[in-house]
Amino acid sequence: MINRQLQSIYRRLYSRFGAQKWWPADSAFEVIVGAILTQNTGWSNVEKALANLKKRRLLQPRRLYALPDEEMARLIRPAGYYNIKTARLKSFLKFFLDGYGGSIQKLSAVKLPLLRERLLAVKGIGPETADSILLYALHKPVFVIDAYTKRIFSRHRLIREGAGYDQVQELFTRNLKNQERFFNEYHALIVALGKNYCAKTNPKCGGCPLAFSRNSGIMLSKFT
Repeated sequence: MINRQLQSIYRRLYSRFGAQKWWPADSAFEVIVGAILTQNTGWSNVEKALANLKKRRLLQPRRLYALPDEEMARLIRPAGYYNIKTARLKSFLKFFLDGYGGSIQKLSAVKLPLLRERLLAVKGIGPETADSILLYALHKPVFVIDAYTKRIFSRHRLIREGAGYDQVQELFTRNLKNQERFFNEYHALIVALGKNYCAKTNPKCGGCPLAFSRNSGIMLSKFT
């Protein structure tokens, strides 16, 4: 039953929004930097910070790590919490350079469970950031859970409000095929729905592609 509901949601979202082609970046390393910078801020702010780094040709692990903290903080300022995010970037870069020589190939060669464990051990890397790195930069089959996912699927009564990260993730991994491209597209479509319809306050339920249909097997309650 849950599997059919999840598949139906995916089909309806894909029909409305089409392929999302995530993550928007020129390299896997840019994805990783973006995943750290996007913590607690909007993507438009991250794009400005990334643009500053690109202008200085700093989207290379060793060059970015060698940058003085004050200079890095100035460049990533548009992403907010710039001193905290400078420290988090430096922590990841030390882990990446010391353990893998700054090689995406070497990092990606580590088996998924161990790699996730190692990423979560890096100061400032939580489950959502780690899974974003794994899925979007390293093409590992993990389902990213964010605020949009929790909001949408609790409103659909598929998870309880306040459910933990691992519990929500299990909903997808237990009931869907374990495929990186599918997980990528599904999560990107959830973000599109969250941005365009399922807002935290005043959601646009009337035009939502998941609005109730007798044939869809999906019912969204009124939230306004």
